[in-house]
Amino acid sequence: MSLVLGAAVLGLLAGGIYGVMASGIALTFGVMRIINIGHAALVIAGAFLAYELFSQFHIDPFLGLLITMPLMFVVGVALEVVFIRPLKTDRTEMSVLVTVGMALAIEGVLGYFFGTNLVQINVSYGTATFQAWGVHIPWVYVYGFVLAGASMAALALLLHRTTFGAAIRATTLNRQAAELIGIDTERVSAMAFGIGAALAAVGGTVYGIVTPFFPDSYYDLVGHLLTIVVLGGLGSMRGAFIAALLIIGLQDVMSVLISPDWADLTYFVALMVVLILRPQGLFALRVREAI
Repeated sequence: MSLVLGAAVLGLLAGGIYGVMASGIALTFGVMRIINIGHAALVIAGAFLAYELFSQFHIDPFLGLLITMPLMFVVGVALEVVFIRPLKTDRTEMSVLVTVGMALAIEGVLGYFFGTNLVQINVSYGTATFQAWGVHIPWVYVYGFVLAGASMAALALLLHRTTFGAAIRATTLNRQAAELIGIDTERVSAMAFGIGAALAAVGGTVYGIVTPFFPDSYYDLVGHLLTIVVLGGLGSMRGAFIAALLIIGLQDVMSVLISPDWADLTYFVALMVVLILRPQGLFALRVREAI
């Protein structure tokens, strides 16, 4: 019983980390109607930046977010201008091909500057644990979950308490109508892509502490993140976060009850069930495409 409880707790904590990663994909889809395969590569880029700051300058990875998040935001804006903005027709379909190319380009850049060896951010508290209800819980998962929750709360405040957030929500609901009332949707798109990249830095920092990684590691992430976004409902950041909690928690429990070899199947079984019963996802946004 303690093993199952421990798996459930760790799964929920890890789910928060995956949730903040997936919310970046949900945000860019909601605003821009693109499927950003390259977001997983941005997560790995964030992990490498945190690793370099820690190994070269001895800056704690969480403190280093004050540097990596703004830097990743700028990178995200630049990527949107170069790769995404030229897409004028069939954006959703074409974005898959374009963002796959973007991911390969990011992988190449990471390999050139940081090498292809497996690395990990070995902080002193990376293996520290505490005991609760008979379960040993790593502190770094708790830190990561708190950070993920704070990031989502800050994003919610931005979206619902600022003028720029209102522009994002208007663009999400109806891009054409937003343009008609004077919203610069191209600027909103670039900023949204940048915010998504900044969220990738958050997820990448925690990922780099708990998991060894190298430039190709985004292959392990992309399927999980896209499944989470579809389960939560395309364009719904809240849905992505909640779906990540549910699916990662379920996966970890199944790895204890059955076998780790079968745990990944949980993603795709859950995806099939949801697509059959609720094709729009658990928390799909209601979007109007035309006036």
